[in-house]
Amino acid sequence: MPPILSHYQAHALLQAHANGAAAASVSLDLNLSTSDVTLTPLGVTLPNGRFLTLDQLTEISANENACYLVTPENEVEKIHYFSETHNRFYSLMPTRGAPTMLVSGIPMHRIKDTDPHRDTLSKIKAVSPVTGHVLDTTMGLGYTAIMAAKTAVSVTTIELDPTVVNICQHNPWSQELFTNPKITRLIGDAYDQVDQFPAEHFSRIIHDPPVFSLAGDLYAAEFYQQLYRILKTRGRLFHYIGDPKSKSGSGVTRGVTRRLQEAGFHRVKPYPQAFGVVAYK
Repeated sequence: MPPILSHYQAHALLQAHANGAAAASVSLDLNLSTSDVTLTPLGVTLPNGRFLTLDQLTEISANENACYLVTPENEVEKIHYFSETHNRFYSLMPTRGAPTMLVSGIPMHRIKDTDPHRDTLSKIKAVSPVTGHVLDTTMGLGYTAIMAAKTAVSVTTIELDPTVVNICQHNPWSQELFTNPKITRLIGDAYDQVDQFPAEHFSRIIHDPPVFSLAGDLYAAEFYQQLYRILKTRGRLFHYIGDPKSKSGSGVTRGVTRRLQEAGFHRVKPYPQAFGVVAYK
């Protein structure tokens, strides 16, 4: 992958340059690893021979909500795309750990008092042990599918917007989506896709939909009935909802719980540490 930097790395390099350092150690893959770079009076020479000027580092450092890749021509390009199909902007947003994705300016992971990686771990823990065949209803950056694939037999993940795949291709943390043979990616609306799966196929389902206002059909009774149908007996479903202490979160939680019970789930209990509920078949 090409080098990718955010304001965290750019600021550190500018500070090292201001201190007169001749070299520095920095992450060029958004905190997965570190590399040694050479500082010169004009900028930074990267290990692959690419070069960043001080002006480019200043540009990156000034934008706290964007990640930039370094092209073979030594240009810097913001990782963001516009989906004409769904009329949304998607961009990769850095954190001190794994990046998140902004969907029309809204982070798709919890980032207050946590980070996207820990957020994902909490959702996985809600249905642990994660075994057998797993369905991840909304792919996003693929962190849930990647983590589930560490112990599952297979993981099927569904993404509504093909534009999101472009973001994933540039995100170092998403690469196992394309390299792990246990992960199957489907493009389409999860509401329609679940009809295609056989009954009692999945041991675990992780349902992490966008907010109700963006994807109300993924909170519908008919959709929950399909999830119940394709989940194995004694299987578990985790449903992310949002902050249960918020006014909207508490209201949505009550509605989700009632509809899941009406769909057939015999027990639905809160799982506040992951901002959701766990339903049992």
